[in-house]
Amino acid sequence: MCGIIGLVGHPDSQVGKTLYDGLLVLQHRGQDAAGIVTSDSNNISHRRANGLVRDVFRLRHIKSLEGSMGLGHVRYPTAGSSSAAEAQPFYTNSPFGVSLAHNGNLTNPEKVIDSLLERDHRRINTSSDSEALLNLFAAEIQRAVNGRRGGLDALSEEDVFRAIRAINETVEGSYSAIAMITGWGIVAFRDPFGIRPLCMGTCEVDGFTETVFASESVAMKALGFEISRDVQPGEVVVVRMDGSTKSQICHDSPVHRPCIFEHVYFARPDSRIDGISVHGARIRMGAILAQRIIESNPAHGIEAVIPVPDSGRIAALELARELETPYREGFVKNRYIGRTFIMPEQAIRKDSVRKKLNTIRSEFSGKNVLIVDDSIVRGNTSRRIVEMAREAGAKKVYFASAAPPVVHPNVYGIDMPAKHEYVAHNRTIDEICENIGADWLIYQRLDDLVEACLGDPKTNLAKFDCSCFDGKYVAGSIDAEYLSKLEAKRRDSAKA
Repeated sequence: MCGIIGLVGHPDSQVGKTLYDGLLVLQHRGQDAAGIVTSDSNNISHRRANGLVRDVFRLRHIKSLEGSMGLGHVRYPTAGSSSAAEAQPFYTNSPFGVSLAHNGNLTNPEKVIDSLLERDHRRINTSSDSEALLNLFAAEIQRAVNGRRGGLDALSEEDVFRAIRAINETVEGSYSAIAMITGWGIVAFRDPFGIRPLCMGTCEVDGFTETVFASESVAMKALGFEISRDVQPGEVVVVRMDGSTKSQICHDSPVHRPCIFEHVYFARPDSRIDGISVHGARIRMGAILAQRIIESNPAHGIEAVIPVPDSGRIAALELARELETPYREGFVKNRYIGRTFIMPEQAIRKDSVRKKLNTIRSEFSGKNVLIVDDSIVRGNTSRRIVEMAREAGAKKVYFASAAPPVVHPNVYGIDMPAKHEYVAHNRTIDEICENIGADWLIYQRLDDLVEACLGDPKTNLAKFDCSCFDGKYVAGSIDAEYLSKLEAKRRDSAKA
């Protein structure tokens, strides 16, 4: 999972500071590395490195990012790699100078890389599938203008549409991407299933329409842009440096299947993804889960509902209201510790849980408490939280997950662990409950989660990608061999 942003600004503007501000808002989508590349009519400026946005960029770096259009990226590595060489946006100088920021995960990168070398004599410098996507885009652009005179002036929007159509026929997996062609414009495109989010917004500045693309709508609101719409599955949107915009669906049969885990955990609650409020989805998760508790355990005896901050908070609020049980903040979060889910190694995650949360003893002492979290993946965080509740004097500790058991790998950009590292792997609910040390455990049902995330029927969204819960992969040829190779990369021993 990563965060991407792209901006075409007023011709007299310097977009570096705006892109920096946008990446700060998207920091929750990646803590490993950050980068920005900008362009004027002829040149590019760039800065990318490992670290948080605030640490990668100093004032001198922002001032050096010259130009009226640019891209930004925050990285969360999907195979455990934290190489500075793989920080994005990536750049290639042929043809014209092309940069790209990518959120997602290609499931056939070896095939793409082999084809690039054999057909186009392009060699990939890193193991990143994003660099492969960049070079494929650049190669297709090169093919589109071969034999024409006029250089960059010969490149048209129709050439770009043909290039992305060719990509959609070649590449498998998930990709929301923003590419920049130096001195020409920005190209935003989304895979035919729309698995990863991408939206766009506009702002009028001195008669010029500035256009921004971002992974989440919250970035647009923070930058003062009006949210226009989401980029559609299989769609390409081209914004030239003069502000003109053209779009086209570049796939014959796009089918919308966005990742449901965005609503469960990754996205900020103040975002809207594909027209659905993340905050609203999490409220409905809590309400539906409360009804399940009433049905399955009417004499529950819960005296306080306590969320795991922050992503469990909204569901817990509504759950407590539905149960007519006091909602209490029992955990205090250290906000200088990152999101433990996206940390690369088990030892780092365990150490971070201890440093990240502390208890308010009076909210636990002598009570039957229900702890609510967004999901349970490895179980180490949940186990430690239950221990902390007992240490604080809780009489009984119940646990509720706003998502179903995670039992399958996510292959579309979320670095979930190797299958055997899931706490739910080959365990019943009772066995999971015993493993994390709770007195009682309840999970959200998958059909209830889908109902909660669909929200307003007017969105016309019928299905999600729920592969980490049901093992049904919507894109790419995901077989046992692929999953076995993926597990070898993702297990903690490999990352260490």
